[in-house]
Amino acid sequence: MVLHTMSRTVVLGVIGSDAHVVGITILEQAFRQAGLTVINLGVQSSQTEFAEAATQHDADAVLVSSLYGHAEQDCQGFHETLEAHGVDALTYIGGNLAVGQNDFEETRRTFQELGFDRVFDAETTPEDAIAALERDLRISTTANERATVTT
Repeated sequence: MVLHTMSRTVVLGVIGSDAHVVGITILEQAFRQAGLTVINLGVQSSQTEFAEAATQHDADAVLVSSLYGHAEQDCQGFHETLEAHGVDALTYIGGNLAVGQNDFEETRRTFQELGFDRVFDAETTPEDAIAALERDLRISTTANERATVTT
């Protein structure tokens, strides 16, 4: 899947004390292949680092990844931090967001209440995330662009 040639920028990183890197590395590669400009903050990124990167790069979306199950505590006040830095961007979060997560819909509601536009579980594919970005950013591909995609 290739996004329309209009350049879109996303900030991607792992928040708080979480140190998993595989997920964001896969997402970074898929997003770049789809035509996005990716600012990868890496692991153990603070809320302020996300906000500063989003401001500096005029990001269209901020994507937070967490795998260790403590994302709720890491994301308390996240949207207030973004707002304080003047960030006006979509916010996504995904991964294993809660320890002992039995009902993902409950987890989804928790993060929507924290202000996230989209909440993904750990089984979400990069293609699903790209499709969500296309819809949310209203990016369309032409038939010719779709025909040139190699997977």
